Amino acid sequence: MTHFGIISPTGSHLTTHFVLGHELQRRGHRVTFLNILDAQDKILAADFGFRVIGESERPIGSEAEILTQRGKLSGIASLKHSLKTAEQDMRVILQDAPSVVKAQEIEALLVDQCSPVGGTVADYLKIPFISLCAALPLNRDISIPPIFTTWSYSPTWRAKVRNRLGYTVSTVLTKSIRQLTAEYRQQWHLPPHAHPNDNYSKLAQLSQQPAAFEFPRALPPHFHFTGPYHTSLGRERVSFPWEQLTGQPLIYASMGTIQNQIFPVFETIAAACVGLDVQLVLSLGGGMPLEAMSSLPGQPLVVSYAPQLELLQRAALTITHAGLNTVLESLTHGVPMVAIPIANDQPGTAARIVWAGVGELIALSHLTVDNLRSVIHQVLTQDAYRVQALRLQAAIQNSGGVQQAASIIEAVLATGKPVLRNSGGIINLTDHIQN
Repeated sequence: MTHFGIISPTGSHLTTHFVLGHELQRRGHRVTFLNILDAQDKILAADFGFRVIGESERPIGSEAEILTQRGKLSGIASLKHSLKTAEQDMRVILQDAPSVVKAQEIEALLVDQCSPVGGTVADYLKIPFISLCAALPLNRDISIPPIFTTWSYSPTWRAKVRNRLGYTVSTVLTKSIRQLTAEYRQQWHLPPHAHPNDNYSKLAQLSQQPAAFEFPRALPPHFHFTGPYHTSLGRERVSFPWEQLTGQPLIYASMGTIQNQIFPVFETIAAACVGLDVQLVLSLGGGMPLEAMSSLPGQPLVVSYAPQLELLQRAALTITHAGLNTVLESLTHGVPMVAIPIANDQPGTAARIVWAGVGELIALSHLTVDNLRSVIHQVLTQDAYRVQALRLQAAIQNSGGVQQAASIIEAVLATGKPVLRNSGGIINLTDHIQN
């Protein structure tokens, strides 16, 4: 059996990787997370090994301070804040992870695409690594828009010129992280990366999206859409006043757990639902105190945290910041959406919601009560959105899920070779290993 190390950002990315890590443990493997002290309790509670990195640079409480600042930001300001923190975390990984991996005798790394320097650590230690996409795939391709935009997909040359300009902005914003990677690769006598896509594994790259939720694009032959990994593992149990549900069509609204301190957004959502024959359940994600919501229009059922998976089983519509986990969980239950993207890859996820026909998006700059009420009514009353959401639900059910992802990982370790997808997406891994 193999001892896997997982390198990942904190937050929702951890929750996703917990499910994969649990499946690997069930198959007899050992799993250790390399992360900051603020993630320790959550990782240990999920029954994984934990080894700290960045103990001095990222002391207890540093993550809460960072998220408090980011929760008040949106757009490019939030993206810049995220990248600044990411650079610090990348430096920590490069400094501390090699010694931890050696000391723990970790044999392979599973590296979140948002922690790309983990691949450089694996190259330095001469151990295999596999890339995990807990967010939208970061593989750069000028045929699709950058993930921090709500630009729609188009195969035209004009769209490709537009996309190229967008990636130029991305290149400028990520310059310091590229320089940091180049510095360590030179120091460790590794070949330089010629392209951003060189950060990712040449053995297997795993995305929790279904293929049907991605724009038409070229991806490496060892890239696999396995579908989402959803369980209650790693999620805190929260109480919920189920007796207060009225039986009206349920709108579940959540702006996630990071960009969730913009009060006017919650106010607009509540006001937009007034007069509709619906019940609004609004989850604050811990970003604001319940007392701050006492003046919201209408009578929404407001909670600090919600049992999201259970509520989605009853929901007619999700209003979301377009965080990928919430979007995929909604689609797993066949629930259409209205997206209000705030930052990072949320605009790109929202654009895919529209492209897939499972909902609509409203940019923050165009968010008004009238606009939102109109879009809510449209998505609730037009059957096409529900039909497409059910199509995506079926695609998710046929994607293989965490079992397929774990089998691909095992095939990589068994053969030492790339695991390639076939035209249908799902591959016969037993045949792959035997061949």
